[in-house]
This record gives sequence, C-alpha cells and structure tokens, in this order.
Amino acid sequence: MRFDLGKSCFVDTDVRADAWAVIGADRALRWQQLAEQAHAWAGQAHEHGFAADVPVIVRGHKEAGFFVAMAGALLLGAPFVPVDTIYPDERMRRIASTLGAQTYFDAHSGRFVSLTGRGQGAQMEPVAAASASASASTPPSLHEKNLAYVLFTSGTTGEPKGVQIGRESVAALADWMAADFELGDAPVFLNQAPFSFDLSMYEVFGTLALGGTAVLASRAMTAQGAPFLANLARHGVTTWVSTPSFAQLQLLNPQFSQVGLPALDTFLFCGEVLPVALARQLRQRFPAARIINTYGPTEATVATTWIVVDDAVLAHHARLPIGRAKRGAEVFVDDGELCIAGAHVMRGYLNREDLNAARMFTHHGERAFRTGDLGAVDADGLLFCQGRIDDQIKMGGYRIELMEIDAALRALPDAASAAAVPLRRPDGSVARIVAFVATGSDDGRLPGALHDWKALLAARLPSYMIPSELLACRTLPVSVNFKIDRVQLAQDYRDVHVNAQRQHNG
Repeated sequence: MRFDLGKSCFVDTDVRADAWAVIGADRALRWQQLAEQAHAWAGQAHEHGFAADVPVIVRGHKEAGFFVAMAGALLLGAPFVPVDTIYPDERMRRIASTLGAQTYFDAHSGRFVSLTGRGQGAQMEPVAAASASASASTPPSLHEKNLAYVLFTSGTTGEPKGVQIGRESVAALADWMAADFELGDAPVFLNQAPFSFDLSMYEVFGTLALGGTAVLASRAMTAQGAPFLANLARHGVTTWVSTPSFAQLQLLNPQFSQVGLPALDTFLFCGEVLPVALARQLRQRFPAARIINTYGPTEATVATTWIVVDDAVLAHHARLPIGRAKRGAEVFVDDGELCIAGAHVMRGYLNREDLNAARMFTHHGERAFRTGDLGAVDADGLLFCQGRIDDQIKMGGYRIELMEIDAALRALPDAASAAAVPLRRPDGSVARIVAFVATGSDDGRLPGALHDWKALLAARLPSYMIPSELLACRTLPVSVNFKIDRVQLAQDYRDVHVNAQRQHNG
C-alpha cells in the first residue's frame, strides 16, 4: 500500500496492507491501520471546521498520531503545520496568530485543543467537535490553494516565517527520490529530525509515496546510544536521514557500523555541510552503503541538488560539492549567490509580501528563489555552497567566510568535527575568532597531533583567518535540528572565561 500524492488518496490497498508503515515512539501502525486512522482523523478534523485549504497545526514529537494527522490532512486537503514540542508554547501562539488559528491538534493526547485567551497567560484546553462556535475557532482558508504544508522557520526578527509548499512540490520530491536515490522497494527510513524541520519531509513523503516504513526516533531514544542503534537494527532501517552532525555523534558508538546496522544501505544528508572526514569515516564503517549529499533550503521543498559521495569524489575534493540540480530544477549563481528555480520552489512566505518581493522572482517561466547562500560552480558544472551571506563576517577590514575556516579546521589531524566562532563586541563588531574541535574526550586537552595547529592552518589559510585559540571539547553542541550551534559555542567560551576570572579574583 502507498499514498498517491497526486490524487491525495491511499492506493494499492490490497498490497502489503499488513506491512509496517509507522513505528512511533508510542505505538506502531501497519499500512491498513494508517489508512483507517488517517481517514478517521480527517473526519474528526472536518467536524472541528477544518477543510481544504484551511491550515491545521499539528503539535507533538514522534507519536504515531503525528504521522496519522499529516496523512489525514493530505486526505482532507488541509495544509498541515508541524510544530515540535521542543519549541515553547509562545512560539506556537505566534504561529497560530499568523495563521489566524484558535485550535490545533495535539498528537500526544489525540485531541483538538483550543487556544483561549491571549499572550503568555493564554490557556490550552480540549475543544468539543461540532460546536456552534466550531467555524469561528478554525483559521480562514489560505490565499494559496492546494498546499501540502506550511513550515515555519526562524526569522531574523524573531518572528517565525511561514514557508508555503504546494502539493506539486512534494509530488516532485517523491518522484525524485523514487527515480534517483535507489532506495529499493518499501524503504525503511530513520526519522530523527523534528517534523518542524523540513529535513523530516524526506521520510514523510518518501514513506507515503514509496509504501515504506518510517521509524520515528524520539529525542529520548536517540540519547540512549546503543539501544537506539539496536532499535534501528531490529526494525531493519535501510535509509539513514539526518544532518551530518547527527551522524558524527553516532561515530562514538562502535555499533554504528555495517555489522551493527546490516540492512542500512543509504545515507541521505541535508541541512549543513558534509565534511570530507565524516564521509571517509562512513565509507570505512559502512563500505556497502551509498552516501547521498543533498542541498536545499526549506523554501525549495527540502533539497534541490544532489551527489553520490563515493571514493572517487572523496579523492578529488578537499571540500565536497553539493552536486547538480535535481530533475526539473535549475540552480545557478547570480552575483555570488545560489539561486533556485523550478516547480518545487515555495509559493511564498505567508503574509510576508516584503520578503517575497526581495527573495522571489521568475526565471524561465518558473518560480525562483534567492537562497542567501554563497555559491560557485566549477568547470565540470559541479555546484558548491560556500556558506551563508549572513555568516560572512568582517574583521580587521577583511571579509571572512566562516565555512572556509571550518573546512580548514576539519582537515587537521584528529579533527573530524570543528567550528569557527566569532566573538563579538557589545556593538556587534567581531573582535576575534576562536575555534572548537571535537576530540571525543572529556579531558579538555588537544591531541598531540594538533600541537602545531596554527602552522598547519597557515598552510591553508591567510593569517587574518587563523583563529586566536583552538579549544577541545568532547562533542560540538547542536541545535534542536542537529546543526552545529555557533551561538552556544560562543556562550560556552564566555562562560568558561567568566568563571576563570571569578576564580582568579577569588
């Protein structure tokens, strides 16, 4: 059985109906059960006033009910708006305010919940179906029709931005995965990223369209280490989907290997740079697995470019390319910025015409988006992402790209994971750059191989780009989406030095 994204319905209902569809943190569902519960959910949502083009907020973590709600919303024609519980109530209220919503679905309790009151003191309580006020408690339909989901990303002003993704875009995503990723029949996906992080849409739509299985790994489960990997082995996970940083953390566990995960045959990465050192380690641990490196912003339906990272690619590149544009898409560099065009580009930010005017345009008759990423293309047509325009800093009169320093740090011996961190003055200007390297050890000391780290970096970087300090840590902190968290590293540095100063003043 599978879900036809074009027709918005379950099809092949007599084929593998008893196969697992969702292995949730709370319960597991076979395909027949998923279909039945998704239809029931759609009926329940309709009783609460939701309908086609009326967005429905789904809040939870890794419950099977969260997956049911997303499938049910697709059946109903209502764009789902995923919100993970790791985000505070206030963030959800801001999202609800943007949508005009007064009701959301709680995947943990299995109930629709009303947002009553306003501000931080607002209460949340279950709401009865088919009430006289049901139509008043649901948000208005969206101007953009036939959307699959609206995903809210962090905005520079602190207000979440609603990215509107059409059904044609998710159908194109699933078609691309089926045509080029060689995932096999009924792939079994690791689903670790929060549903509010667009990386997870690989597994959602891959599972639905390909008739596979999604193994939902909660934060509590992934923190367990060996039991987490044993759970993946037990369910026969074939496709690992994560950021590179999450995979890097697993290397500390010897069970993270082809022996420990015998069914795993594909790594699918997105969300941040894939370091060469990590790719090489994965090639050693999983010699039979393919490593697919993809790139793309939330605004372009998860990813737009791809490359299979094999031994030949690793031998020829000190910094991995992001590959080439996927089918039906165009990626090009305009004044140093990566731009994306195609039917998979978002329908625009919700209620943000100012941003739409600045970031969106038409290219060869298709929707196009300015990514804000620095990019380049080589003589062979391979694309490279060279960091964010807003990650570019200025220090001592020089413009410096932090990702270039990251790449040089990762090339150091025993430094598979590293990050450069700018330390800023109160006025926001950069005073200096420090760097952190993950050593896997708790002793806080640099390995002997890094004794001459400045000299080693000098062979790759100009003097003004070399950090003033290199600090060791067991692992690098990551955000809720498992991307390296430079802000937290800067705070950690400040905390250490403040404490040291207090002890000195005694």
